[in-house]
Amino acid sequence: MDPKKLLKGKRILIVDDEEDILETLSEMLDICEVTTANSFEQAKELLNKNYYDIAILDIMGVKGYDLLEIANKKGIPALMLTAHALTREDLKKSIKRGASFFAPKDEISSIEIFIADILEAKEKNKNIWTKWYDRLARFWEKRFGPDWREDDPEFWKSLIKY
Repeated sequence: MDPKKLLKGKRILIVDDEEDILETLSEMLDICEVTTANSFEQAKELLNKNYYDIAILDIMGVKGYDLLEIANKKGIPALMLTAHALTREDLKKSIKRGASFFAPKDEISSIEIFIADILEAKEKNKNIWTKWYDRLARFWEKRFGPDWREDDPEFWKSLIKY
């Protein structure tokens, strides 16, 4: 998979209340048509008016879960990107509410790969969460400990299918 080939010209909405994150992501995704929003209200208006190939949503500060609901209704895959909501609860909540990916801002340097994974999974009608686990399992093990999936093994087993 060539991430740049998959991303070229894609319409992406990035929503975050931190200007430096908006700038960084815009620069990283310069081969895409990027629109940014720094508030819930602005993002809601953009989601309701326009179509995007993907939305990157911060959870905190911009009502990310409410924006996720709007994106889902419009059929726009959403990548939840967060620095502060890095809990098992927020991870499961994002998945259950229909997010296509959940990534820590610590891994922002891999954003092109994450987006390409989502687009490829959508195109091929595949389970994105298996790829997500392959990409970020080490991060979650460091964050939550090696047995982090033991709190709800059936949920994780059903989600991460090979």
